[in-house]
Amino acid sequence: MRLFRLSFLFLLFTSICTSQEIVQLKNVSDTILNPKRVLSISDPFDAEKTMQKLFPGKLYNISDRNTFVSWKCKNCKPASFTDVNGEEGDQLFPYENGVATRLLSNIDYTDSKGNQFKLLFFNHSVYDEDGLQTSRFTGGLLGVSKFAKNGNVWEMRSFQPAVAAFGAFAQSPTPKLVAIGEDQYAFTLLHVNGGGGGPFDGTLYLVVGLDGKYQPIMEIFQYQLTNVEYINWSSSHKVVNDNNKKYFRDIIITTNGSYRKPKADDEFEVNLPEEIAQMAKTKKQFTFSIEKRYTFTSKHYKAIGKAVVKFSNVK
Repeated sequence: MRLFRLSFLFLLFTSICTSQEIVQLKNVSDTILNPKRVLSISDPFDAEKTMQKLFPGKLYNISDRNTFVSWKCKNCKPASFTDVNGEEGDQLFPYENGVATRLLSNIDYTDSKGNQFKLLFFNHSVYDEDGLQTSRFTGGLLGVSKFAKNGNVWEMRSFQPAVAAFGAFAQSPTPKLVAIGEDQYAFTLLHVNGGGGGPFDGTLYLVVGLDGKYQPIMEIFQYQLTNVEYINWSSSHKVVNDNNKKYFRDIIITTNGSYRKPKADDEFEVNLPEEIAQMAKTKKQFTFSIEKRYTFTSKHYKAIGKAVVKFSNVK
């Protein structure tokens, strides 16, 4: 009886393992990466089907909402795109071994004149026959397309298959829309990564359409820190409502956190924000607030003036 049960379990295990579908690649034309492609989608807009039109690979829907298209372009000329992790170098896209493209987000917004728009975001990662996304210090390569509504049709106004890579395990963070001027919209991404069990550092990126393409124009390091016992902080951003600036308005970053002197068994060292480093040398604990203002200069946002720093609960 025991031998029968073991044989049955072995057969069941083998059946489960062998039933896992191996992801296949579909060869596609190099025209799919043409930024001047024309595409119209009838209302109601289906984001997943639109992804398939833009990247007509083989569609897979694996467990845990793992839906993606798998494709390879033999005639495409790979181009280099920045991976903000900086660990594995730039990414060459399309990938030599194939691409898995996932729908990351579908954002709707309306301008002051009532015009309706959609921003469709995609995440590209290296093809994997099991449909996995791996490698802690590899970001997900972000792509974006913009649609405008014209009657009962959504017309694609811009298409950028790849911008840059953010996040960890080949998974980009979800973009969030932000108005930085009069009918001027950008999006933010909170890039978070760190070693296994160690500190997780967060960096905020602001991406906007500039000079005919989407590109990061602001990078805020030390925006967030978690997974450390003796110190942590988080930040928020606010666009200054200044009628004197029609576009690229100033942005204020406010960081709040708490600190206590490390104990002997605290295993991680952290690079403290320079605004609190001196206080940390003389005090055992405190909470803090740091406010910085950024202004747009020469195609990038840069910090201006002196940071406003406040301390409380100092011991």
